[in-house]
Amino acid sequence: MTHVYTANDVLNAIASASKQLSARKDEVNRLNVFPVPDGDTGTNMSLTIESVVSNLAKLTIGASSDEVRKAITTGALMGARGNSGVITSQILRGLCEGSVGLEALDADAIAKCFSRAQDVAFQAVRKPVEGTILTVLRDSAAAAQTAAREKLGVNETMEAIVSEAYASVQRTPDLLPVLKENGVVDAGGFGLAIFFDGFASALMGKEGTLGDVLALSRETAPKVEIEQINDWEGSQYRYCNEFLVDSDTLDREEALQFLSTMGDCELCVGDVPKFKVHVHSNTPDKVLAYFLERGQISEVFIHNMQLQSEERTQKLEQEQAQQEKPLGFVAVAAGDGNGEILKSLGVDVVVSGGQTMNPSTKDLLDAAEKVNAASIIFLPNNSNIIMAAQSACQLAEKPCAVVPTKSVPQAFAALFAVDQDASLESNVEEMTEAFAEVKTGEVTTAIKDSRDAHGGPIATGDVIGIADGSIEAVGKDVADVVLALLEAMEAGDADTCTLLAGEDFSDEALSALTERIEERFDDLEIDAHRGGQPLYPVVFSVE
Repeated sequence: MTHVYTANDVLNAIASASKQLSARKDEVNRLNVFPVPDGDTGTNMSLTIESVVSNLAKLTIGASSDEVRKAITTGALMGARGNSGVITSQILRGLCEGSVGLEALDADAIAKCFSRAQDVAFQAVRKPVEGTILTVLRDSAAAAQTAAREKLGVNETMEAIVSEAYASVQRTPDLLPVLKENGVVDAGGFGLAIFFDGFASALMGKEGTLGDVLALSRETAPKVEIEQINDWEGSQYRYCNEFLVDSDTLDREEALQFLSTMGDCELCVGDVPKFKVHVHSNTPDKVLAYFLERGQISEVFIHNMQLQSEERTQKLEQEQAQQEKPLGFVAVAAGDGNGEILKSLGVDVVVSGGQTMNPSTKDLLDAAEKVNAASIIFLPNNSNIIMAAQSACQLAEKPCAVVPTKSVPQAFAALFAVDQDASLESNVEEMTEAFAEVKTGEVTTAIKDSRDAHGGPIATGDVIGIADGSIEAVGKDVADVVLALLEAMEAGDADTCTLLAGEDFSDEALSALTERIEERFDDLEIDAHRGGQPLYPVVFSVE
């Protein structure tokens, strides 16, 4: 089947591929394990492509193909960051140059574009290294040539390129020893494969990405052992320098020769009058001075790579240190304050929800998947959510259980009984027993006429106090109803009262309420917090 794509289809595919790469930049970053990190590869590549998309968005409707090519190459050049970003900009430049004069998008046209991209990108790097983004580009270009010889359709050609890009990424550890030593694939190559994948998928109108099943970096952060570089053994150069140069007289070959005397990883790409310069050097002042004598510079970025390396090493060590714990927790709560308290007590993931917004079984399952624990306990904190939590337990791949809390204060009490060294079953038993003695009071506003637990009238707009599901107090003022509800719940016999102020209950009102409770119940210890829950100005517990 022949597929005909318009220029607009191609531009939309570039934008979609940019989003894919940006969304997965952290996956690419985690693969960047070289002892001299030139920034973060995923971030640098995504910023480069985002600059292209931004430049394309400035074009007028009906822009010519030459204007589109210029927007892509200029956007890539201006936005290129780090080695990976600069090389990506040259790949895009080559693709654009290869498209000049083409009247249709077919396998031959795609092969021509990729062939030119390979030439331009390799020319930009003075010492190409196997097992890097350049290898993945070369293999992808070879796949395009094969597709053209076999006279495949556009879709089949794009699928072949994406498939080969991912296969090439998987082979990079066999070509670059440092990758095999650290158990990862090349970051730049992986980023390029993601970009090709996102472009092809969007062009063909497919959901997701073609190579998503590979998930080359997704399972966990790579298990790496990076030696701390206090003496900077990996490189004799400390600063990563990159900037733009506007010059009508700059000789690119002479500039590259000069840069090679200043350091390594030297790049000077572009054409008169705009160039992008990149080099690792210990003397940024001399580098800048050379180009200032030959033109104007802008967008100057100078990064201390030693500090970057130390920060990266620390971050990776922290990720590796996060070992799976025996027991994790998922709780449901409404209000930022309630969520923060639950997390401070050991809850791993708080699912937003409550009386008026019950999370689904899928919501709870998705939350459980984020928890790095051997087994998980759900705290539903609402009677309407208990069944969904039980369903999540049945569907979860890990051992799970439900501690059937019906309120956030009950969850507080249950979490104080956790023993990480005990079994799942033992913790469920202890936690359930711990919250059993907790009485919960909730104060809200009636939305219709009704009657309380004793047959008394309730009018729409009345403030009502609910004790463990039973309406025990009715009034016109929140504080008055709270006091009445405390009386009904025999707070005088309790030891502590935890107050959670709702999102519309002010700090002043909370302070005044606390004082009134202390005056009425001398021996009751008050623990007041901002819960932030909607609709319920006050939720409290006594125990």
